[in-house]
Amino acid sequence: MLTHESLAPMLWQNWARTVQARPLRVERPTSAAEAAAVLTAAANDGVRVKPVGAGHSFTPIAATDGVQVRLDGLSGLLTLDTEAGTATVGAGTRLHELNALLSGHGYGLTNMGDIAVQTVSGAIATGTHGSGRASASLSEQVVALEIALPDGSVRTLRSTDTGADGDLFQAARLGLGALGIVTSVTFRVEPAFTLRSSVERTTLDAVCERFTELESEDHCDLYWLPFTNAVQLTVNRRTGEPAAPPHPVAAWWSGDVVENAGLALVQRVTRAAPKTTPAVNAVAARLIGGRTFVDTAPKVFTSTRRVRFHEMEYALPRSAAAGALHALRDLTARGPWRVAFPVEIRLAPADDVWLSPAHGRETVYVATHAYPRTDYRGWFAAVENLWLEYGGRPHWGKLHTRDSGYLRDQYQRMGSFRAVRDLVDPQRIMANEYLDQVLGG
Repeated sequence: MLTHESLAPMLWQNWARTVQARPLRVERPTSAAEAAAVLTAAANDGVRVKPVGAGHSFTPIAATDGVQVRLDGLSGLLTLDTEAGTATVGAGTRLHELNALLSGHGYGLTNMGDIAVQTVSGAIATGTHGSGRASASLSEQVVALEIALPDGSVRTLRSTDTGADGDLFQAARLGLGALGIVTSVTFRVEPAFTLRSSVERTTLDAVCERFTELESEDHCDLYWLPFTNAVQLTVNRRTGEPAAPPHPVAAWWSGDVVENAGLALVQRVTRAAPKTTPAVNAVAARLIGGRTFVDTAPKVFTSTRRVRFHEMEYALPRSAAAGALHALRDLTARGPWRVAFPVEIRLAPADDVWLSPAHGRETVYVATHAYPRTDYRGWFAAVENLWLEYGGRPHWGKLHTRDSGYLRDQYQRMGSFRAVRDLVDPQRIMANEYLDQVLGG
């Protein structure tokens, strides 16, 4: 049954606390028909609608002063077709829930990002990705979806569709929440597998020299410490070995102590005394240690983040990676900014998702992070300007300042996406200020 929360505007904020909004009312549909009814009622009332997932986007992509649609009532594993290798889940299913549900049947996703609290619909809507030689984007793994459209109709779309339905599927599998309310998603899945994860300390110079080698790895993640040459390199390789996870004490030390409590301490110290940042990071660089273990893919791919941060991520052409990373290091060293947070670097293959930042080109993703209430905005602005020199494409759910004029030139299929949007939402019921910025009115 559809539930309403409309007594008074309620304050909503995202996980990073970079966005706040007061929706007119909140709806919680439990079926595609109820989601369609929400859209019909909103159109009759002349108000806009925005679905929201876990609020893990740093941009105001889900912000609205109209009707906010929460998808908690649309969750769970709906079907698992082992013969076809597909699984259909409710759009509000959290990724960690999906992992557990699939694992219980001996299946899993091919790849995923490092955050597992997102909803599946929010993850595909914003272009969530991991790192990988063959596959990185969650949207690329979508083979079908169900969506309630602004006219109140409900459509089931498949990757095999052609014509108008085929275009709508291609647009909706990374749709920015601009086309309707996705109510279920069908992913391509495969038998569960394990990964051998190897972590080592290396240097940014060595990484740039080894890019050809790293491109051939199944999965590769790197963290560079600003004001140093140090990089933590993680290589994850598929293996038929049984899981041999780290000892619980070792896992607690690396996960809870180093990656969360230790990171938080470093950020607080350098926020209080910014001039110490280079020295603090130099000490942190010496603490990067090596380790190797084997575990199930979801446990290797994902991590727990207890330290809040603000993030900007750009997708750059892989061919420009070495020059771009050296330029980032030099820019950071020369500037007045003192940001201690590690920079994350991930490799991804080209894909065919219309609005994927990796569309049509081999990609390196570079994510800059900063601790809240630190003086990082000048650094983000300078880094963003640097990435523009390389034809960078911003992550849709992370901080950036690009507008529709710039983005239209970066995406070959942006015109096709906008044509689909004009067809299904001519009244812009699904719009908000952020979509006006990146897609135009």
